[in-house]
Amino acid sequence: MTTQLWTDCAVATLQPGADRPYGLIDDAALVLDGEFVRWVGPRSELPTELRARCQQQHDAGGALITPGLIDCHTHLVYAGDRAREFELRLNGATYEEIARSGGGIASTVRATRAASAEALQAQSRVRLQALLAQGVTTVEIKSGYGLALESERRMLQVARALGRELPVSVCTTFLGAHAVPPEFAGRSDDYVDAVLAMLPQLHAEGLVDAVDAFCEGIGFSPAQTRRVFAAAQALGLPVKLHAEQLSDSGGAALAAGFQALSCDHLEWLSEEGAAAMAAAGTVAVLLPGAFYFLRETRLPPLALLRQHGVPLAIATDCNPGSSPCSSLLLMLNMACTLFRMTPEEALAGVTRHAARALGLSDRGVIAPGLRADLVLWDVRHPAELSYAIGANPHRQTIFGGQAL
Repeated sequence: MTTQLWTDCAVATLQPGADRPYGLIDDAALVLDGEFVRWVGPRSELPTELRARCQQQHDAGGALITPGLIDCHTHLVYAGDRAREFELRLNGATYEEIARSGGGIASTVRATRAASAEALQAQSRVRLQALLAQGVTTVEIKSGYGLALESERRMLQVARALGRELPVSVCTTFLGAHAVPPEFAGRSDDYVDAVLAMLPQLHAEGLVDAVDAFCEGIGFSPAQTRRVFAAAQALGLPVKLHAEQLSDSGGAALAAGFQALSCDHLEWLSEEGAAAMAAAGTVAVLLPGAFYFLRETRLPPLALLRQHGVPLAIATDCNPGSSPCSSLLLMLNMACTLFRMTPEEALAGVTRHAARALGLSDRGVIAPGLRADLVLWDVRHPAELSYAIGANPHRQTIFGGQAL
């Protein structure tokens, strides 16, 4: 196991309760043991005996070091695009109208079902590489564009394969309850039965880390969502929920009742839902890309979430219909400009709180004993990561202690 010392850097640890914003250490030293952080602190306080044990010494050249970024909500594996629907919306059609006329998720389902595993992986690799080029070291990838056992399996297998091929941790989420496929039109309860049949098979194959659902008028009812979550709970799988995006369906409170890792979107979240999330420790995952792309006008209730102390995460929601985006740095800027989050909240939202939204306690902050997933940036202060539109000051990624 190689012990490394990094100096000539500032380190934003993002540790909760730090006495400085961002947990920022200006003239820092960082010691890595293999794939874990051994020590971090002011360079002047580095123990002499620990320095002597370091086999490799690295000059960071004045870089800012942060935890590796975590994109905790994506639909990254899919085929095709929905550019024509984008045009329709700009000419007045609503997201719901397009979905009800056979477009929306259904159109991506057709393209994804028709794609081979090789084609899916090739298309998805490009999107994932774009995220990695901006410092992402952990990504969640949902299924939900197959909506049948074989095609859902293929999506999840591709997600796992990408995690083996590229230097990134991939968390998979089964989103069978994303939409009702055409062959089940008018029979949504029967389709939920099919989802409940798929779940244990995919879980037994090691393809599922968590279970999600789309609880909405154009998706699934609270009662149907409850059935899916009960099945996940029986298998020991954590749940997440697309909640209160288009209306207040009470989904957030329902999910909190199952100790959900996260509720995502939340533009229509009620105070009851926020209180339930806070009590359950459920993370709010905000998706400014979808808000921007769909030209929504109702903001997530940030004051309410802050009032109740709900952790705030941010993600790209990378998908072809409502957020065709593979830039988590752009989401930091949008979270600040559109949602009025602070740069410190935004950075915590793609590190510490994003890790929590995936149930991962071994990353998201820089602290002894945690994974050495780190990013070196060519900036002087962490706020710059949220400030510049379209910039990418990424210099280098360290993944599990290995400099890439």
